[in-house]
Amino acid sequence: MGLYQLLYQSQSLVPFAPAELSALLKQARTFNRGHHITGLLLYTPDGRFFQLLEGEYEEVRNLYYNHIALDPRHFNCQIQGEGPCQARTFADWSMGFRATTAADLRRLLGHVLPDSPALLIPRPHTRPELLELLLELVAQGETEGWPESQA
Repeated sequence: MGLYQLLYQSQSLVPFAPAELSALLKQARTFNRGHHITGLLLYTPDGRFFQLLEGEYEEVRNLYYNHIALDPRHFNCQIQGEGPCQARTFADWSMGFRATTAADLRRLLGHVLPDSPALLIPRPHTRPELLELLLELVAQGETEGWPESQA
């Protein structure tokens, strides 16, 4: 079917310690390299995950539905966007990583701020909007240590 992207969020049962997070990233990078999957994982101190997976349709959907969604270390997996893509957004990373804040995650997920005059309900972004926001977040942040060549 061609290149495909899937973005999801979830909540860990308990926040990951740095060593646990390193082990998770090592396992994900090994798996992803073997299945030609690339992407980015964001993690907040309170244990929230937001991840972009990209690769062949079957590989990405298999990873999400048969591995990630079934992983007992987290719950409330919710797909935020998915669909075919022309090119990989994070082609150089089998799994890029960034620790982020709850505020950044809320911005990505499209929540209206409580002091906003708009309706106080979440407004999900479209997949292209999410990708643009992810690229902005990556460009603004500390990148040392997350590209594979430096990890």
